[in-house]
Amino acid sequence: MRRLIPIALALAVIAFLVWAFLPQAVDVELVEVAPRTLEVAVEEEGEAKIREVFTVSATITGKLQRIGLHAGDEVREGETVAAIGPAAPVLLDSRARAVAEATAAAAQAATDLARAQLAQAEATRDFASTEVSRATALFQKGAVSQRTYDNAVRDQKTAEAAVSSALANLAVREKELDSARAVLEPDAVAARCCVEILAPVSGRVLRVLTESEQIVQPGTPILELGDPGNLEIVVDLLSRDAVRMKVGAAATITGWGGAPIAARVERVEPAAVTRVSALGIEEQRVTVILALEGGPKDWAQLGHGFRVIARIALWREDGVLTIPVGALFRDGADWATYVIQDGRATLRRITLGERNEDFAQVLDGLTDGDQVILHPSDQVVDGVAVTEIAG
Repeated sequence: MRRLIPIALALAVIAFLVWAFLPQAVDVELVEVAPRTLEVAVEEEGEAKIREVFTVSATITGKLQRIGLHAGDEVREGETVAAIGPAAPVLLDSRARAVAEATAAAAQAATDLARAQLAQAEATRDFASTEVSRATALFQKGAVSQRTYDNAVRDQKTAEAAVSSALANLAVREKELDSARAVLEPDAVAARCCVEILAPVSGRVLRVLTESEQIVQPGTPILELGDPGNLEIVVDLLSRDAVRMKVGAAATITGWGGAPIAARVERVEPAAVTRVSALGIEEQRVTVILALEGGPKDWAQLGHGFRVIARIALWREDGVLTIPVGALFRDGADWATYVIQDGRATLRRITLGERNEDFAQVLDGLTDGDQVILHPSDQVVDGVAVTEIAG
């Protein structure tokens, strides 16, 4: 018995050492390769814009009356949205006023002269008319010749033409006098108002660009008008994503503070522009226009210039054999995963197709029902025994 005790202790130590150095099974999380609906989409920030924004501008140089409209006010086509009156004249210094007064005095004298010439022409006309009446009576009696009668008729017509010329000359001189007085009496011009600017469309005021009363030049922007119910979404995508974009592709608009809105791709512009990202990297961006589906009541709170998140489908297919992205890793230039066979991890190289942030399409290397290891750790190697973590 004394000899058996040391032997038993030695065997126990050896058994413990063998057990201690035996490879232990690694706890892993398993997932199953199965057919699923796979959708590949691109997600990017966008901006909601009214399709047709109308800028109402000043049509003439003048003094813009203060705008009573504010952003959000409704307007109808043909309504007056602004009015422009004559601008105040330039102030006259003493020399300019003296010149203006002299010009006005000269215009007054010219007007008086024109009135005198008119009176003279009218007197001549009246005399010629009397002469024609007398010549007519004598000619009918044969007391004067035909030539004398014709001369009297000619003198009458000449006198009537002179009266018409004197009237026209008087009208010109009176307008010159009004012009000269307008320089000295600006209030007479300022009282005339105004040129009305009408709304080109029905909608709402988006922005009041020039609100206060001020002098404006032709083309000065005053208001921006648009129909909030006629919205579109503008998204700038990387050119590598835009080449896969198809007109009519489904999209979802989120991130604007309301419920998701269904949309579709309406237009992909053919030209790209260079933009610098937040990291300072130059990128080629392509503008994609999305049309909202449904009715304006679905996006009643979405306004012009609001930020949105657009998710646009690039590819979608049902019944695709897929594997979770978390089960994939690189083995050289190939994609690989660990497949469970007889309780052990087996390295398997596979061929992938389309993939999104959650799943990838399996083209070759796996079959429906295969179990793979999700997020394999450094302890997982080819051939190691594994046990599934109880879920």
